[in-house]
Parts: sequence; structure tokens; C-alpha cells
Amino acid sequence: MRELQQAAFVLHHSHYGETSLLLEAFVRAHGRIGLIAKGARRPRSPLRPLLVPFQPLLISWTGRGELGTLTAAEAVGGGVGLSAGQVYCGLYLNELLVRLLHRNDPHEDLFDIYALSLERLCSPAATEIALRLFEKHLLQELGYGLVLDREVAGNSPISPDADYDYVPERGPVPAPAAEGGVRLKGASLLALAMGRFPDADALRETKALTRACLARHLGAIPLHSRSLFRTGRSPGEPDRGQRNP
Repeated sequence: MRELQQAAFVLHHSHYGETSLLLEAFVRAHGRIGLIAKGARRPRSPLRPLLVPFQPLLISWTGRGELGTLTAAEAVGGGVGLSAGQVYCGLYLNELLVRLLHRNDPHEDLFDIYALSLERLCSPAATEIALRLFEKHLLQELGYGLVLDREVAGNSPISPDADYDYVPERGPVPAPAAEGGVRLKGASLLALAMGRFPDADALRETKALTRACLARHLGAIPLHSRSLFRTGRSPGEPDRGQRNP
């Protein structure tokens, strides 16, 4: 199989052999795929500066199965210029995709939302909104879309002023729910549904909701990107212990 000039992002790379890289790539038409970039670590390799996170690419490869072989890559534009703080957020999105998407399962809409989310992360004022909307769309793509506009028991519309407990395996029920859940205002549910957040409380409450729902699918292994953020380390820097915030 030979694929040519496919829109893609590199989600993660690691050393492979003496001079090559092992890539996890997100390709618009193919979803998450694994690739070997032969010789990409050589100092004069034209691939070396391109195979980095957040750089839109057109890539070509050959092969079938779990790992293909990268044959070409070219940059599309100048890449996304994330600040030091926003880089952690971008790495968080990448790690979610690597952990939760099956290989060779196309998600074209999610690819477009990912690209838009990276652009939104460039604006500090939009960072939290970009993360919440991406998490919502990712859950939907995984088949676990959130119920945000109605109660699950009586199918009544969500009331902005009411309190709800969002039970991940069911949806929002009037608080207090016998089975617990994530407590939040109806206004916060509707804000996430519409993608417009009127205040910090809505962002805080919806963050607790999306993180709780994602945690059910991530399992017990902690997210490395969160560890990097807490310790203030750069990607690839060894852990020297917790730093003061």
C-alpha cells in the first residue's frame, strides 16, 4: 500500500534504532497510525525539523499493518506557535488522541477540530474553552457523547438555575442523585452544549465533568502531559522532583 500527500500531524515520536524515529501520527483520512521515519535523526535529514508536534504536514508512506514506513513529509504553513504554557495543553490533546483512538480508524471531523483547537490554544484567553470543546468532541467521536440539554430520567429540558449530578454512564439527573456524579449547574451544561461559556464557574464545572468522563476510558495510567505541567518540565527533560508552583 502506498499513500501520498495525506494531511497529518505528528502526535508523538520516540527513538527507533540508531538513526530513526517511531511516530504516532494523526492523519485526516486514516486516523491514528504508526510510522517508522528511517534516518530522521541524522543531523542532515530533511525530515528532522518537520517531524515535531503541532506542525501541519502532508505525508507519504508505504506498508500495511501496525507500522508503515514514512517516505516523504512537507510542512503546510509555518506551524502553530504555542507559548510555553500552551505547549502543555497541546501535548495533553496529543496524549488523549494516542491513548484513546484506535489505529487506522478515520476521524475526519475530529482531525479538523484538533487543528482548530491548536489555533485556539494560541490565544491565552481561549485556552480553557478550547480544551473543554475538544474534550466534548472527543467523547462524542468515541461514542460516549455527553447529554447536555435534557434530563435523562424524564427527558425534561435542562433548567439553567437547577443543580444536577451528571452520572457518566447515564447523564444529568436532578441533584442529589442516589448514585452520585459530578455536581454542576444547568447553566454549565447548556454552556458546554452551545460552546459559549459566560463565566469562570461554567468553565470550572464543565472541566470537572469532561475530565471525569474521560477518566473512565483512560484507565489507571496517569497522563504524562499533566505530570509535565505539574513539575514544570519540558518534554524529554528528566524528572528531578516536584517544583514549587
